[in-house]
Amino acid sequence: MNLTLKIWRQNGASDKGRMVTYRVEDVSPNMSFLEMLDVLNERLILEGEDPIAFDHDCREGICGMCGMVINGVPHGEQKATTTCQLHMRHFKDGDVITIEPWRAAPFPVIKDLVVDRSAFDRIIQAGGFISVPTGSAPDAHSIPVPKDDADAAFDAATCIGCGACVAACPNGSASLFTAAKITHLGLLPQGQPERASRVKAMVEQMDAEGFGGCTNTGECAAVCPKGIPLDTIARMNADYLKAVSK
Repeated sequence: MNLTLKIWRQNGASDKGRMVTYRVEDVSPNMSFLEMLDVLNERLILEGEDPIAFDHDCREGICGMCGMVINGVPHGEQKATTTCQLHMRHFKDGDVITIEPWRAAPFPVIKDLVVDRSAFDRIIQAGGFISVPTGSAPDAHSIPVPKDDADAAFDAATCIGCGACVAACPNGSASLFTAAKITHLGLLPQGQPERASRVKAMVEQMDAEGFGGCTNTGECAAVCPKGIPLDTIARMNADYLKAVSK
């Protein structure tokens, strides 16, 4: 396949940034999207040009490092797929592909397609954990957990913190990410002692980072590569109202 790529280039948060057009030829349909960018970068390096900066790590859809807006959709139009797991067979010969970074004030551009997502780390540090005494591991099934709660907790725990939800939200809200982290702990017995303090601290940190408010547009859940459901936000809001009313 021969493709035309329109890629956002920006040297840093203070740089204005611009779209630059590149041609890539003989792209194999079996390549991943990031492998296609690797090929382009190899050519740019050989030509003495600055390669395109983009985030990646595991390339297996697990770590949450990769992320870019492809043709206006975070991670691309393939549902439940991270950028690193998106393959070129989903595009056609001659396609024009627009590639941009996550667009959100709390995610300042570091360079090109790389953004600073440390705001997510600070939300986790505010309360995304449980405090337990150290010692030997408890016996399996020593604390009974209803299956529905366990299933919902595991579903929420699949969040990889990529930030696609923020990039898709017209308000730049991090509610789906924050709700997923709160929900998977709040549904389990070990998370109950700090349930109120956790949700209060994490929601307040989310607001302090400058993320927008949730207006239930649902774009976040639509682009989430792990399919985190929208009702996790309702659960977070209910827990937060209880926490602040005590």
